[in-house]
Amino acid sequence: MTGAALLTGCSDAEDPASDGARGARSASATQRIKARAARDSGDLLDRYEAALAAHPALAARLGPLRDEVARHAKSFGAPARPAAPASPSPSASPASEKDTVSALAKAERDLADRRAAALVEAPAELARLLASVAAAGAGHAYLLTKD
Repeated sequence: MTGAALLTGCSDAEDPASDGARGARSASATQRIKARAARDSGDLLDRYEAALAAHPALAARLGPLRDEVARHAKSFGAPARPAAPASPSPSASPASEKDTVSALAKAERDLADRRAAALVEAPAELARLLASVAAAGAGHAYLLTKD
């Protein structure tokens, strides 16, 4: 009896009709993961832009990382956006440069960890992209913690 149940379970995987449903679920999962990754990159990009607006003196240090985050967002399907002008927001009470950079490093680490966790759900090509961008984020976090 158990053997018959196992064979039935295996035979469902061979059913061409089930391949279509699995493909639709896979495409849906891919779209969901990419949309989340694009949104996360956009949110991180917003943090970089806010940091640059609050602390224009950090432009040489943060600008290249901001530009790379923008490329990551685009690679996940987010629309490209130009670098925001570095003008401080009058309503914001900015943290110190050190605190701002520390917050960016933490955001980069947290996002890299979430992307690494998403690898198990992602199809191969998207998993490679997620892994690459997660590694870049970890590298950004490291660079942000170095003086």
